[in-house]
Amino acid sequence: MIYYDFYAKLQKSIVSAKEKEELFFFYQRKAVPLHPNHPKKYDMPQSLHIAIIGGGAAGFFAAIEAKRNFPHADITIFEKNSKVLAKVEITGGGRCNLTNSFEEISDLKQAYPRGHKLMKRLFKRFDNQHAFDWFEENGVPLVTQEDQCVFPQSQDSHSIIDCLVNTAKRLGVKIQCNHQLTAITELEDERLLLDFKVSKEKGNLSGASSASFQKASSASHPVSGIRQIAFHRVAITTGGHPKQESFKHLSDLGHAIEQPIPSLFTFNIADKAFKNLMGTVVEPVYTSIPGTKLKAEGPLLITHWGMSGPAVLKLSSHAARYLHENNYQIKISVNWVHESNRSLVEENIQGIIIANPQKQLASIRPYNLPSRLWLFLIQKMGYAPEKKWSEMGKKGCNLLIETLTNDLYQVNGKGAFKEEFVTCGGISLSNIDLHTLESKVCPHLFFAGEVLDIDAITGGFNLQAAWTTGYVVGQHIGE
Repeated sequence: MIYYDFYAKLQKSIVSAKEKEELFFFYQRKAVPLHPNHPKKYDMPQSLHIAIIGGGAAGFFAAIEAKRNFPHADITIFEKNSKVLAKVEITGGGRCNLTNSFEEISDLKQAYPRGHKLMKRLFKRFDNQHAFDWFEENGVPLVTQEDQCVFPQSQDSHSIIDCLVNTAKRLGVKIQCNHQLTAITELEDERLLLDFKVSKEKGNLSGASSASFQKASSASHPVSGIRQIAFHRVAITTGGHPKQESFKHLSDLGHAIEQPIPSLFTFNIADKAFKNLMGTVVEPVYTSIPGTKLKAEGPLLITHWGMSGPAVLKLSSHAARYLHENNYQIKISVNWVHESNRSLVEENIQGIIIANPQKQLASIRPYNLPSRLWLFLIQKMGYAPEKKWSEMGKKGCNLLIETLTNDLYQVNGKGAFKEEFVTCGGISLSNIDLHTLESKVCPHLFFAGEVLDIDAITGGFNLQAAWTTGYVVGQHIGE
């Protein structure tokens, strides 16, 4: 009766993933007959072998969910490097911005320039709130910042890494480091033969000091050379790649590859005087590319090479292909006062002139702009800081309003945003079953994470895509 009560709860989706996992393992050990109408995907043969290629966020999530849904399956994560979850370790400045509240997102296209339609569909099954609950249920308390970014309460990415690694190990997921996938061959028995290049280096699973990672270091393969293994199911979760050649083993199977290009980066600015303002933060601003509908908003940071901050990173994501096509040589417009209504800005400036006619320009900062930036803008307009507000005149006011709302700079190339380097492009979504994320080209091959043509702006949205797509793959890979 206990099992049947549980099954009734399961049918109503009111049982936690952990309860489900524990109960299925219990009945597996006791050899108790399952309910006659239990879901077919839990009745899998013990010989089912599943490979997860890529030991990142999507890979671990797919492996964990697959093991919970198909406990009889033998599941192995293969990572080409000597440590797993390296990107998770450094994201958010080492604190791991693992998702977002989405409170400020009214349309998923705002967060996902590419793949928003698929994400909207998959969010019905596993969204940001599900991810939030998943980590808290698995022992990681979370906090949401004022900017809606979600972090572990510990403010340490190792809380997330420990959770994923320990959960995978507890469920019996195997982990092999130093295994780089080089080829996939479809066999007559419908299995997939994987060719791995195995390196000599033995490394721990995380590259961190956590004891749980050190204990698991023996999972790496000690012998160099080529290794071939056949699997019933394979999930590719290798993340994005900057070069098209990295997708060769997938294109050889017949998959269409959307050209991979950078989609999250800073801007190099040629103006030396502007770069002297490095360290200045203006919050918030609008950024846009003249002659297009591409725009973004948020804090802007002036650096020693140009511009950074969310207002720039978001714009680089939305404009990734446009920027690539123009060789990263474009004009960028900055609205320093975060006010798109020019008439309101004019009213503000006229109010300053009326109230402070004899004051110097340098002494009154419109919209409380940072002092260094305001002095720079005065000089950029060709005025002396000592000039009085009453001397501006109509022409001077128009120039000031234009400078505050549409200040143009020449972008000469991109800088790398090392913490969250993201590419757009990858496996074309037209080649994927949008419900299961299985390949339409190669049966039993699945995809999750950034290897798909899905990418997002900064703020925890890319990791959310990893959790969502990994979860969906984990629901179907053993069917």
